[in-house]
Amino acid sequence: MEEVVVLIVGAGPAGLATSACLSQFSIPYVIVERENCSASLWCNRTYDRLKLHLAREFCELPHMPYPADTPTYIPKNTFIKYVDDYIECFTIHPRYLTIVESSTYDFNGKYWSIMARDMSKCTIVNYRAKFLVVASGENSVKNIPVLSGLENFPGEAIHSSCYKSGIDYSGRNVLVIGSGNSGMEIAYDLASHGANTSIVIRSPIHVMTKELIRLGMTLVHYLPLKMIDDLLLTMANFVFGDLSRHGITRPEKGPFVLKSETGRSAVIDVGTIGLIKKDKIKVNGRITKIKGKTIEFEGGKEASFDAIVFATGYKSTTNLWLKNDEDMLNSDGVPKKQFPNHWKGANGLYCAGLGRRGLAGIAMDAKNIANDIKRSIDSMCS
Repeated sequence: MEEVVVLIVGAGPAGLATSACLSQFSIPYVIVERENCSASLWCNRTYDRLKLHLAREFCELPHMPYPADTPTYIPKNTFIKYVDDYIECFTIHPRYLTIVESSTYDFNGKYWSIMARDMSKCTIVNYRAKFLVVASGENSVKNIPVLSGLENFPGEAIHSSCYKSGIDYSGRNVLVIGSGNSGMEIAYDLASHGANTSIVIRSPIHVMTKELIRLGMTLVHYLPLKMIDDLLLTMANFVFGDLSRHGITRPEKGPFVLKSETGRSAVIDVGTIGLIKKDKIKVNGRITKIKGKTIEFEGGKEASFDAIVFATGYKSTTNLWLKNDEDMLNSDGVPKKQFPNHWKGANGLYCAGLGRRGLAGIAMDAKNIANDIKRSIDSMCS
């Protein structure tokens, strides 16, 4: 049994930011990570052309700004280098290949009892922690929807986490399922590399430019969200025109109100809309069935495909190992409370990076958690 003050589960940006904030108060902690590196989503499960969709001023981790020569929209490898420098700057030592298997709160002893498996040594490690921080993220396992006939599809079917580049798909018929930022950018990448590309857009989405989102995020400090949305939608109309004729409709609520209430982000266009308008990317509705290589869409439309890319996101696995979290997380492993009050549970339990507010939200969570733990420790000592 190892006694620790704070145990942090997950060494992605949220866990690392929390570690750095705790170190500012000289609060000891242990951070464990199931993968063999930090920020494994960025290192191992992202496509080659990825850049941060938000401007760098909204993507800093606490207590360490980007170097002055960092571009406004940061490429993946530049961000990974920033994370590596962050780990070195704050002397963070994650315990890699350590998988938390169970965690329960001891109401008599007033501590968290955590059992983890050290995969590098094939041993069980038990921790007793006063505070427990869930920083394992929403992106734990691939989410692939159940589709009738998918099991008999003879072509390649992969999740977006396995997609790297469209260079190997030139001349092939490829269907992208999912129209969030990843799906839309992967569709653009495929078409740019000569693939015959189609995309499934099942739900209404907001499409914005990166400049419009940057403007909106700047204005949130000064204007109501509804007013910002009205401005951005007017400007988006000017930039993109009416997209409904291309199979893209808008939600009833504006992009910033929708983000505030549901966590759903607008799609930041990287050139996909232009290719859709030129019919170089075809838009389809919901899939009804798959028959061999032939995929049928609602309305009866059919087309043949050689490959499918599922850009359908991820699911959290936190509820598989975390118990006694009834006040903090719901059955999907996401916070019950609305942002910005989502980060704190009961009995010294916290979550970082689950508020669906990107890296800026991670920075806020990490600071709030460290400050709250410091107050709790100070009150114990007084």
